[in-house]
Amino acid sequence: MSLFWRIFGLNAVVLGSATALLLWAPVTVSVPVVLTEAVILVVGLAVMLVANAALLRWGLAPLDRLTKLMTTVDLLRPGQRLPVPGGGEVAELISTFNAMLDRLEHERATSSARVLLAQEAERRRIAQELHDEVGQSMTAILLALKRAADEAQPPLRDELQQAQEITRGSLDEVRRLVRRLRPGVLDDLGLIAALTSLTSDFAAHTGLQVIRRFDTDLPSLEPETELVLYRVAQESLTNVARHADAERIVVSLRRTDGAVELAITDDGRGIKAACEGAGIRGMRERALLIGAGLDIAPAPVAGTQVRLTAPVPRKQP
Repeated sequence: MSLFWRIFGLNAVVLGSATALLLWAPVTVSVPVVLTEAVILVVGLAVMLVANAALLRWGLAPLDRLTKLMTTVDLLRPGQRLPVPGGGEVAELISTFNAMLDRLEHERATSSARVLLAQEAERRRIAQELHDEVGQSMTAILLALKRAADEAQPPLRDELQQAQEITRGSLDEVRRLVRRLRPGVLDDLGLIAALTSLTSDFAAHTGLQVIRRFDTDLPSLEPETELVLYRVAQESLTNVARHADAERIVVSLRRTDGAVELAITDDGRGIKAACEGAGIRGMRERALLIGAGLDIAPAPVAGTQVRLTAPVPRKQP
């Protein structure tokens, strides 16, 4: 039924009911109108208006739900759809809107995948240049400073040794940046070794207590899935260090039914759902890249829990 006939039918029901009451009800209208008759007419009009408003609200409820979804839909949370009520213009409008969401989510996922892959390629290139160019140059400087310090006399030797320590610290920082840009241990030793290295380095630099709970019987994962799990863990730890004011973090990686679940739980002050910044939205985009589900909610006791559930591809027989 079209929207026009839907509204026409609702109004016809109200007006027909009012006409039937006037025909068969024991009510007459005098000239001039008596007060009691005027009261009856006003009450009847109010009843008709209330009934008409209630029926219109019921008839236009699908449009209200569509409007609410339009204002709250988020492409980073796919799957938000409305049921199609029967046929007619309203059903066609809702069906078209659902199809539009399908297309937009597919295009968003495709474009996000291209951007993230390009970002990882750029990270790899920068990490390689830092390692090959800057790292080797600073290593050569360290060797030159050591030779100069061995041949110099005090107090110049002390100054050269101090410069040597500063250079060594800078070289360690460059190596740490290289590991953050592109974790070589992830490619060489796998996800568990990479997460172990990440959490150990995080605990050493922040002083926070990090507890690891990794299952040993994890299934084999695609390289893209391992990279997304690593990046989500990395971003979650960074957010905890910056905003959570926590003292203890639990990082768990376990096998579930047909999936691998990564959970990062802290005992900090928690996060509000409306406070999602670029970091969290970046994690959601990475989750969409592998078809994973990302849930950020208050922890069971205190703080925040980030849970990423990544599907495991089924083995072909």
